[in-house]
Amino acid sequence: MDHSHHVRLSSTELVPAMLEGAIIYDVDDEKVGTVDHIDGVGMDSTAVVDVGGFLGIGAKPVALPLHELDFMRDEGGEIHAMTSWTKEELKQLPEHPRH
Repeated sequence: MDHSHHVRLSSTELVPAMLEGAIIYDVDDEKVGTVDHIDGVGMDSTAVVDVGGFLGIGAKPVALPLHELDFMRDEGGEIHAMTSWTKEELKQLPEHPRH
């Protein structure tokens, strides 16, 4: 997917209702996870990303600082994000406890 034409979200759009469910892609444009939920408010918040698994089964929740994700909207209006983390690096992070 060519992300160069996608519109970056403004800081006022970085709210749980907009970000939850967003697909996360790595620098090689591989899907590495999905945002489960957001902890906190604003740019100091944390995105809890489900990594691995199949259709959400067996996925491991990991916490990433929101500022490490580049959220954008594609031509169809779908929200997604890019990260510099690889799927393997994310799988090595400690598991974030479920609420």
